[in-house]
Amino acid sequence: MEQNSARAAKDSAFEYLGRNENEIALLNDCIFYFGELGMQEHETSSLMCRLLEENGFDVIRNLSGFPTGFCATWGSDGPVIAVHTEYDANPDNSQMPGVSSPLAIVEGAPGHCEGHNANAAVMVAAALAAKAAMVKHGLPGRLKVFGAPAEEQLVSRPYFVRDGHFDDVDVAIAPHIGSQFGVGHGLIQSALISAYFTFHGESAHAGSAPWKGRDALDAVILMDVGMAEYREHMMPQSMCQRVITQGGDQPNVIPKRAQVWWYFRGPSADAAMSVFERAKKIAEGAALMTNTTVEVEVQSAVWPVRGNRTLAELVQKQFQEVGAPDWTSEEDALARELQERAGVKVEGLARDMALMKGPAVQKPSSNDAGDISWKTPMAKFYFPANIPNISFHHWAAGVALATPIAHKGVLAGARVLAASLIEIACNPQIVREAKLSFAEETAGVTWFSMLPAEQKPPLELNRAVMEKFRPLMQSHYPVRRPAFS
Repeated sequence: MEQNSARAAKDSAFEYLGRNENEIALLNDCIFYFGELGMQEHETSSLMCRLLEENGFDVIRNLSGFPTGFCATWGSDGPVIAVHTEYDANPDNSQMPGVSSPLAIVEGAPGHCEGHNANAAVMVAAALAAKAAMVKHGLPGRLKVFGAPAEEQLVSRPYFVRDGHFDDVDVAIAPHIGSQFGVGHGLIQSALISAYFTFHGESAHAGSAPWKGRDALDAVILMDVGMAEYREHMMPQSMCQRVITQGGDQPNVIPKRAQVWWYFRGPSADAAMSVFERAKKIAEGAALMTNTTVEVEVQSAVWPVRGNRTLAELVQKQFQEVGAPDWTSEEDALARELQERAGVKVEGLARDMALMKGPAVQKPSSNDAGDISWKTPMAKFYFPANIPNISFHHWAAGVALATPIAHKGVLAGARVLAASLIEIACNPQIVREAKLSFAEETAGVTWFSMLPAEQKPPLELNRAVMEKFRPLMQSHYPVRRPAFS
């Protein structure tokens, strides 16, 4: 009975996605051309919320104080299934799609160079398709669709979990762009703490009376030296990176304020916390040496992403059913041209899928979905909408993102996600088994929020950059907006 119900409902969902294929591609492209940085995804969030509301979802905006965050809910009885993903772009990575050489749409502007626009299109399309099929076939279940701002700065989802928005969730799934289908279980990505260290001194004329100044930039530099020495003594898999966000105004004025933004990574929450605590001591030492003071502000703190075995197995089955996209020779030629230019292995587009990894090899990269994966069983899966061997956060990774390569990959990803949601709604045993395997996988570990209790979302993050470039980018927005039927 469950198998027959799932088959019929999945067929209905696939028919819905096929009927709306052009609208899904347009949704993908709209978000690509919006190219909005984290915390400033106003056009993107508004479009996603409108589509969900028009198709029967109740939408809560400004989730946890994030103006571009939301939770869209449909359904009542049955398992509570969360779907969540990100949709932010990267700074200074504007790239004309379909062009295999660097060519900015707007010079210096932000742009999608990983594919979070595709993530958003998969999530919305799959949620609408699953909901339509669940209505048609009378399936139980409650869908909760979370829009997560500023993943590139690893910000929003730890706040969502801290604030209780996942307390009622039974299972969760997160789609993410890749170059082929893939899913794993076990530890997938690393924990991370993001923090600003702001040093305060006293200004003076650097030529006439430097002895009257207390140089905040010196403190930043000494902290950097201290952290460089500490790297030798970090535990394996722990690491840190930084950028100096404020270093003074001009050389003849001793900087009275300087700031450095650090990421501290580790294989576990405790490991990341350990690096952060040592960094605070090093910062205090730098302040003592320069007769300055230091204040520390945590922007975000995320647990490592882990994948649940039961849900990973479920998603893997949907990969096998959906299959890889049928790429044309033109699409494959673009991929090969870009791979050759990038100096990577030239193999065209992926026509197979990765074997399920379990336990997965933990990556040093991080994602702010980590807290969710310790709160409830979660699968994070990858769908084939970008070109193999091309590194993210580089102009080359933006080439495919508003072309048929992305369109076909997004449709395939939406089919896998919708099918997974329907299987969960049809088969209560999946939720039971996921919870049992989750309890085994997380035994001995109790999730806690690493965020300071009083921490608020960083509302000003990326505002100035978007205010500068948005007027220049708007002329490139698609004229029409998607409408699903």
